[in-house]
Parts: sequence; structure tokens; C-alpha cells
Amino acid sequence: MKNQVAIHEQERVDDLLTHELGIIQSEEVFSFSMDAVLLARFARVPNHGKILDLCSGNGVIPLLLSTRTKAKIEGIEIQPRLADMARRSVEMNGLGDQITIREGDLRELIKETGHGVYDAITVNPPYMPLTGGDVKINAHQAIARHEVHCTLEEVISASMRLVRPGGKVTMVHKPQRLGEILTVFRQYRLEPKLIRFVHPRQEAEANMVLIEALRDGKPDMRVLPPLIVYDEQGEYCPEIMNIYYGSKEGRA
Repeated sequence: MKNQVAIHEQERVDDLLTHELGIIQSEEVFSFSMDAVLLARFARVPNHGKILDLCSGNGVIPLLLSTRTKAKIEGIEIQPRLADMARRSVEMNGLGDQITIREGDLRELIKETGHGVYDAITVNPPYMPLTGGDVKINAHQAIARHEVHCTLEEVISASMRLVRPGGKVTMVHKPQRLGEILTVFRQYRLEPKLIRFVHPRQEAEANMVLIEALRDGKPDMRVLPPLIVYDEQGEYCPEIMNIYYGSKEGRA
């Protein structure tokens, strides 16, 4: 099936986790990392309905979510080349009936979809705000990592308008911005319900945080046990092994 899709120069097709999916990647443009995998597993998604993935990149999160749900999944990505890679990955895996990739600005999506049409939203947004200094990476990577086309507040504002009342918005981000994230979530009527910190090792500080918020939810937040990536021997801990290669069952 992989050889049915033309691969652009410097792109490659990688097996995705359990080797049941293939994904088109390019280190020059974008390659997915652990944060996307953990978000796709952490998110509590409905078995039916509509799911939206913002800042979708090469489509890794919609592809992973497709193994856990029968819901229709949409992804939106502002970079034309990444959106094209995502569409080709969807086609390559025969998932065109379930997954749709849009090319466009997430801030403008509501003009096409209307308010409150999604049951769940996932987002792995750019982590770093723009500063006065130059961004020392290429334009594709700069847009993926820095808030070039959307700020944290714009992502959360769009999520609130797009998700239905009672729907979930799930995000992965950096712990350094957690205070800001929680403040802005609540500003836009998205009540944080679940938080889980991800630590590279038992003794190390967290380097990722997973957050689930509920639109118009009541204050009642739980902090789950930390997720440790590597054990003392530098091998993946059992839970990470399970996330990557084990059960596909969701937590919803």
C-alpha cells in the first residue's frame, strides 16, 4: 500500500507504532515526536461523533486516533506541504472515509463549520511564543514550534468556539506555561479536569504536561500519577511500552 503514494524528495514513509499504519515524514519539514503519541493516547475520545485535531502537522494524531474510535476525524494544518503530507498518509492507509485533512487557519475554521460542532478536540500547539530574537530553524519548523500563526490564547479561543458544550479539549504542552494555560482555559469557559505530567526519568523534572478541559464544566480537577518515560537502564518504562505497542483501547 505504501508504494501507491508518490513520495516527495527527502520524505520517507515510517511505520507508526504497531506497524499497522504508515506515515509520511520529512526531517526537513516535520517529524512527529513522543508528545503527539502521548496526546493521542491520553485524549478521551467518543466512539462516534466528530473529532477535530488542531495544528495537525503531518496528520499523526488523526491517524493514531483512528485506531481507537469510529468517529469522523478532521485535522487542520496551515502549512500546505504538511497538509499535503497528512492527506497522502490518510490515503496511503485507506482512511479517507474516516479522516479529512483541511489546509487552513484554525482561527478562521469556525466560518466554515459553525459553532460547537465537534465532540472532542485535540491540539499539540506551538510551544514557544515569538521573541525579538531570530528563530534559528527553517520556516516549516519555526511555524510548528513557535507561535507564528497562532498564539496559545487563539488556539484555546478557537477550541472553545468549535467544541460543543460538554465536549472535551485535550492539549499537550510545556509545564513552564501551565499557569498561563489554566488561566486562559478558564477565561474561555474550558474547565481543566485532568492533568498528567510526563517526566523523562523518575528523578527528572517534568518536560511535558497533558491537560483535558471540559467546555462549561464545573471546577473539579484531578492530577493523575506522573508518567515516567525511561527507567534506570534507559529503557522505556512498561506504560510507555504499552502506549507505543500495546492495547489500543481508549480511556473514554
